[in-house]
Amino acid sequence: MEKPFAPSAEQNREPILQVLRAWFDRPGTVLEVGSGTGQHAVHFARHLPHLIWQPSDVQAHVQGIEAWRAEAGLENILPARILDASGPWPEAGFDYAFTANTAHIMHWPEVLAMLAGVSRVLRAGGVFAMYGPFARSGRHTAPSNAAFDQALRLSDPGMGVRDMDDLDREGLKQGLQIVCVVPMPADNFTLIWRRTRQEDAEPSTGSSLRRPS
Repeated sequence: MEKPFAPSAEQNREPILQVLRAWFDRPGTVLEVGSGTGQHAVHFARHLPHLIWQPSDVQAHVQGIEAWRAEAGLENILPARILDASGPWPEAGFDYAFTANTAHIMHWPEVLAMLAGVSRVLRAGGVFAMYGPFARSGRHTAPSNAAFDQALRLSDPGMGVRDMDDLDREGLKQGLQIVCVVPMPADNFTLIWRRTRQEDAEPSTGSSLRRPS
């Protein structure tokens, strides 16, 4: 089949790779939630050979991901697996998790299911990187994100740009704590979470969100 292609994945892959180099620095396994076309999986696996990359998405996208994987011929990408955020998740044991441009497409209950699922599959101390546009403290961080949020909600009222503070609060309930907020090009961010024991997580006061410089 012809490989699917997303221009946005081509544009953001290098800035995201630089963040992953810093945070996914030790050998381990990565669960990518919502691999989309498969472009990110191939690019990151090629440039981060110390990682075993597990792509996943809903069934409709698996064939496209597999087309990219087959062409790449990389030994450190596993066959794509079917994963719906609200459905069954893999067994625990991943060192890292990654997702890009999913939270604003998912409805809020699915976002909560993703946080809960990632928490279940990550080892203690594991790192979760979430890339995309985000609001903060009830305000959009750029006019482009406000316009994007409006367009999403007109298309589907369940979609929308998510607020970092809401994600921080809900993640803490699952034992996921935001330890760094990395500003990215095109008015995006990468949120870096660390998996703690739930009883070790700090109360959600907003202080866990490191302010971008």
